[in-house]
Order: sequence, then structure tokens, then C-alpha cells
Amino acid sequence: MEPRIRYAKTSDGVSIAFWSLGEGPPLVHLAPVFPHLQLEWQIPKIRAWYERLARRRKLIRYDGRGMGLSQREIPAFSPETGVLDLEAVLGRLELDRVALLGPLHGGPTAITYAARNPERVSHLVLWCTYSRAADWAEAAQIQASRALIDRDWDTYAETAAHLVFGWSAGDEARAFATLIRESTTPEAAQMGIRALSEVDVTALMPQVQSPTLVLHRRGLRALNVDVATGLASLIPHARLAILEGTALMPYLEDMEAVATAIDEFLGEGQEAAPQRQSASPAVHTVLFTDIEGSTAMTQRLGDAKAREVLREHERIVREALKAHGGSEVKTMGDGFMASFSSATKALECAIAMQRAFAAHNESAAEPILVRVGLNAGEPIAEDDDLYGTAVNLAARITAQAEGGEILASEAVRQIVAGKKFPFSDLGETTLRGFEDRVHIYQVSWREED
Repeated sequence: MEPRIRYAKTSDGVSIAFWSLGEGPPLVHLAPVFPHLQLEWQIPKIRAWYERLARRRKLIRYDGRGMGLSQREIPAFSPETGVLDLEAVLGRLELDRVALLGPLHGGPTAITYAARNPERVSHLVLWCTYSRAADWAEAAQIQASRALIDRDWDTYAETAAHLVFGWSAGDEARAFATLIRESTTPEAAQMGIRALSEVDVTALMPQVQSPTLVLHRRGLRALNVDVATGLASLIPHARLAILEGTALMPYLEDMEAVATAIDEFLGEGQEAAPQRQSASPAVHTVLFTDIEGSTAMTQRLGDAKAREVLREHERIVREALKAHGGSEVKTMGDGFMASFSSATKALECAIAMQRAFAAHNESAAEPILVRVGLNAGEPIAEDDDLYGTAVNLAARITAQAEGGEILASEAVRQIVAGKKFPFSDLGETTLRGFEDRVHIYQVSWREED
């Protein structure tokens, strides 16, 4: 029975078509090449692929913006809008934790979402994909076929269909050519190609915490096996499975081998996942606070009154940490060190802190001006404390701030890209203990900013 098509609305107002099939733990299948939810179901091999994946779980498939049954007239088309489409579907279905399957062009979007939302991605499966657009676009057959898009859309559709199904394929290749023609327009296809040319998620891959399976076919001409090896080497504790064959699509050649590999990976259970994560460093966003001029304040006010000011600082910081899911690591008298599993929550907490201190200062006899600095990385956890380069860099960044200022590292900015935090680029600077210059960003927190 053909799944019922439903729609979700993105944060920038685009309608995204999706369906769900089966029952069980959710697996979100990102859009494949030339998606069309309805026409795919009419091609037996594609339908069999979806039905096979849905045997043990709830499978969710959606068409990206400008494609298939999703809204064709769109305000923007970029690597970032792919994340907006995924977020819209998850929000519409009210799914808190899912597994992601990112085939080909969906892989970078899946990697980006998993890196930014580690608590929401139970497993990440990547099929014949890449981290940099150049790894895909430089293939000779891809360049040759793309040249036909503007010249002859029908010929391009026929050529692309036979590249997928093989030159000897008959009815299924013709049906897939029809799907390509119906899935989008030449203009939208070119927009999508331009957006794909900007893709590079290499810097985000080390931030992925989810158990990851990288699947690839050994004989694939458009993507060399070295691309898959590179993915698996940069994503922490990812496993690599090389399957025999030359087909780009998982439903061609040995579909059962692909589905079985995915089943075994997803079926390892929730009990094993915490063991893997505890055995390896976890990505933390480390936040420091520091009261500007605390030593001078103590000399001026005396110990007793200065301690009252410090208690107010502690109250405001701890309330903000509690409200935003932060963990207090330690206090250093005139400052805090805290840790977050989410960079978004850490930045929201930093902004909430500064606004609370500003409200306090409006009526306080002794204003509290606090520096806040953030960095993301993999610190060493030992004896309820955090150590290592990630922590040291967060402390050095905090020391660069002025009272009432929030500074963040490049790592933090990359993780929350697209979340619309107001970053100002302060450029690179030299920090004590670091050989390379460090890129720092200021985060505005005042309502008027």
C-alpha cells in the first residue's frame, strides 16, 4: 500500500513532503538523487528497498525543497537549507531521537545535523557519500552528464537514468528517466548543483558522536573508495564496510547485503551505545566565566562585602546553567568552569547570563562585569574534572574578553552554523600556549543587537 504523503513547514516557510512506513525505532532516509516520493513507489526496485528497510523500524522519507512533491518555488537553496528541511520533518513528527541514513548528496546534511545535535541522533549511516563537493563533482562522467542539463533536459534524464540502472536496462531505466524529469526543473537542478558545489563538512566530522557506519561499493566510478576511507577515518570510531559492485544506488545489485549491514548496525541496541561512548572522549562545549576586576573589587570593598558580590555572581551563573542543561565542573572563586553536551545550549546559557548580569547591574551598588569564553572539543574527563587542549583554549579565549563580553572559538561557531547566533568576526590572535593563531568570534547578546 502506497504511504500517505504529508507536509512539514521549515523555519523559512517551505513546505516539505514526506511519508512514513512501518513501526519501530525511527530511521530517517534523507533525499536520494532526484527524489519523488510518489514516482519512486512505482519503480519496483526502489519500492522493494523502502519496504525492506521498514521491516524492523519506522522509515521516514522526504523530498528536499525544490524537488519531488515538496514546494518548488523556494526562497533559498544552499547546503544549510538541507538541514532546515530535515529539522522540519523531525519537528512535524515530534521525533526526539532518530537514526539517519544519508545517501550520496544527503550525506553531508546528515553529518552536519549529527555533529550539531549529538543527543538527537542515535545512529548515522552514510551510503556512497562525501564530505567535499569536489570529491563527487570532479568525476568525468558527472561533468559530462551535467553539461546536458541546459542543452537538452530529456537527453540528460535518459543519460542519468542509464548511468544509474545500466545501459542495458529497459523499463526501469525509462521509468527512472521519467522520475528525473518530474522531480525537478533544469533551473532548479542547476541551483542545486551550485549549492552542492559549496559543500564541505570536513571540519564537522570530528564532532560527530553518534555511532557511524560508512557503506561504499568498491567499483563505484564516480566516488573512489579513498573517499569512503577518508570519511571513516575522520569520524570518531566510525566503521567502514566496503561492498562489492559498481551501482550507485543501494537497491541495485546486492540490495540484501546493504540492508543486512544496516540492520545489524542499527540493531546493536541502546545498551551497547553508552559503553562505546564512555570508552572514548565525548565532545563538550566548555564555558568559563570570570569577573573583571575582582581583585581590585576585593581590595576596595573588603572581604565580607566582596563575598556578597561573588555570591550574587554564583547565583546568577548557577541559575543559568540549570535552565540550559549545563554542568558545573568547578568554581574558581571569581569564575566558573562549566560543560555542555550541546554548543547551542552553551551559547544560549552565555547570553542568558549576560542579560541577567545586565539586569542586576541596573540597580546594584556594585556592578558585576563578567567575561565569558567558549570552546568545543574532546577534553579528558578525570575525577569529576576536565583537562586538555579544549579546556585550555576556552580559558585563554575567556581571558581575551572584556567584562560583559562573550567570545567563542571557530569550533563553536561551526557547530551552531545556521542557528542564527549573532557572531562578529574578531579575526585571528596569538594566545599563550598555542603555536598557531586562533580565530575568535564575539557573540552579541543585547536585545538591540
